[in-house]
Amino acid sequence: MRVGLDIGGTKTAALLMDDHGTIQHESVRPTGYGATEVIATAVAAAHELAAVAGMATSGFSSVGVGVPGVVTATSGTVSHAVNLGLENLELGSILADRLGTRVHVENDVNAAAVGVYHLLAEPATHSMAYLNLGTGLAAGLVLEGRIWRGSRGTAGEIGHIPVDPDGPLCACGQRGCLELVASGSGIARMWPTESPRPMEALHAAAINGDSVAADVFTRFTQNVAASVRVLVLSVDVDKVVIGGGMSSLGAPLIDAVATVLDAWAVESPFLDSLQLASRVELLPDGYSAAAVGAALVGGESPTELQPTCS
Repeated sequence: MRVGLDIGGTKTAALLMDDHGTIQHESVRPTGYGATEVIATAVAAAHELAAVAGMATSGFSSVGVGVPGVVTATSGTVSHAVNLGLENLELGSILADRLGTRVHVENDVNAAAVGVYHLLAEPATHSMAYLNLGTGLAAGLVLEGRIWRGSRGTAGEIGHIPVDPDGPLCACGQRGCLELVASGSGIARMWPTESPRPMEALHAAAINGDSVAADVFTRFTQNVAASVRVLVLSVDVDKVVIGGGMSSLGAPLIDAVATVLDAWAVESPFLDSLQLASRVELLPDGYSAAAVGAALVGGESPTELQPTCS
C-alpha cells in the first residue's frame, strides 16, 4: 500500500493506492496554515488511511506528497509556498520521521502531471504536458513516463514568459507575463467578481452581452492557446491536458481555445502542420490528479527520504 497526499491552500486530498495502481480509499480534510498545521494535517490524513488499511503508517511502502511552491525533490524541502505559509520547511524528512516510512515530496503541478499521464496516456503517448489553470499558471512535463524538472527545477514555469513588455508588473519582477492574463488571479484583476466560480460567471456575462467580460474571456482563451503553443513548440509534447480551477467551465473553454488554435493554423502553414488543436484535452472533473501522481511518484522515485529511526 502507498499513500498520495495533495496539500492545497484550503484542503488536503489523500488516497490509498495498492501495488496495481488501484485507489482503495480517498478522503479530504481542511489544510491548516503554517508549518505546524500543514504537518499535522498530513500526519492525520496518513493515520486515517492507515486505519482504513488496518496497519500502522510505517507499513506503507511509501508516502508521496504534492505541495505548492518551490520543492527540492532530493531533500523534500518546500519554499515560497505562500498560500500555506511555508518557507524552507524540510517537509519530507519531518514526515518520514513522523510516519516511519519513506516519503517523497514533489511540486503539486508536477505531481498532477504524473497523475494525469497515468489516467490519460495511451501506449503511443511518449510525452505530455499538464497545463494547470489555477490562481497562477504553470505546466508539468512528463517525458517517457517521468517528470522533467529541468536543470534547476523550473521546467514548465511558462506563466512567467513575458508576452507584453509594457504590461503590468508580475510578482516575479517581470512585466506582462502570461500568468497575468491566463490565470485565476489574472481574471480577478481584469474582471473582479464576488462569484465563487469566476470562470463560469465571466463566461455567462460574456455571452449575455457584457462587452468587458467578452474582451477578458477572449484575452484569457487567446493566452491559454498561446500557452499550448509554447508547450508544443518548446517540448513538442504529444498531448496538452488542461486542468485546474479555471478549467471548470469545461467544453466552452476547450472549444474557445481550439477555435483560436484553428484560426492560427489557417494563417500559418507551419502551425497548421503541428495540429495544435488536436493535441488539447480537458482533465475529467473530479479526478484527484495530484494525489494520484504523488502516490505514483512516491513509490517509484529514487530520492525518497527514509525515516531516521523506526
